[in-house]
Amino acid sequence: MHNLLSRQAEAIFWMARQIERCNNVARVLDVTASFGREDDSANPWSAVLALYSDEAVFDARYAERRAEDIVYFYTLDRENPNSIINNVGFARENARALRPLLSTEMWTQLNVFNSTLLQTKRSQLRDEKVSDFCAEVKRNCQTHGGLVAETLFRDEEWYFYGIGLNLERADQTTRLVDVKYHILLPSNAKVGSQVDVSQWNAVLRSAAGFQAYRRVYHRGLTGEKVAAFLLLDQRLPRSVRSTTNRACKLLEKLIERYQLSGADQALKQAQSLAEQTEKARIDAIIANGMHEWIDDIQCDIIQITASIADAFFLKT
Repeated sequence: MHNLLSRQAEAIFWMARQIERCNNVARVLDVTASFGREDDSANPWSAVLALYSDEAVFDARYAERRAEDIVYFYTLDRENPNSIINNVGFARENARALRPLLSTEMWTQLNVFNSTLLQTKRSQLRDEKVSDFCAEVKRNCQTHGGLVAETLFRDEEWYFYGIGLNLERADQTTRLVDVKYHILLPSNAKVGSQVDVSQWNAVLRSAAGFQAYRRVYHRGLTGEKVAAFLLLDQRLPRSVRSTTNRACKLLEKLIERYQLSGADQALKQAQSLAEQTEKARIDAIIANGMHEWIDDIQCDIIQITASIADAFFLKT
């Protein structure tokens, strides 16, 4: 590392991922609250637990899978490391380590965001208030992203931020598609039903892709088309192909521009993942197993993250 310390590289990489994770959790909760009532056949909130693989952890603490408890679990529950309040708190602590590198605007906005969450009461998350809360979280995450775009210096820290952001987005998008294909609709009898269409609609909206999807597919909403769009459309900022390619290019430029060594493994893995998503075709993915393909992508993201940590972050 040159001007950037290892602990700072790690802090900004994870700050990006933590804020992006908050944004995605808020989107999932908001869409579930808005569209989940259309499905009378199952508890749509259980799908949120499945999305983040939290069923066992939640069931150990709560007697039932009630909507209000699941909402609290992912928003204000300090015992859940994946809750919004914890991720914003973690991001703020990482920002503290980065204070000399961040603009006053970035630091102030993150502090206010964190303070607002700390003052939020559980009673403010009931019924229709869930959407209001999620909308406020999304606005704060988007404001953070705008401040990063406008004020973060285009030095090493900017590359680490972008790599973290895009790896997190890729992971979150694969989870959305996987939970729909693998868990929400295991029965072929329901394919094409109103419930099926409603669920795919919710998946698109969770990924902020509904309007863009309609521009590409003017008529019809099918699982294959939505999966192809979210996984493989390079034009969608949150697609797996777009985010993995972007993460790879940022890592390549980081290493080249600053002549960094020791990252051969991370770069090789990132290039392999980008090539895999670039060559992928939706018919082959479905034929060979959507869940298996997505599981491979998620494992690759974990391996790349570990290799980046080995190459750049402070060893503890």
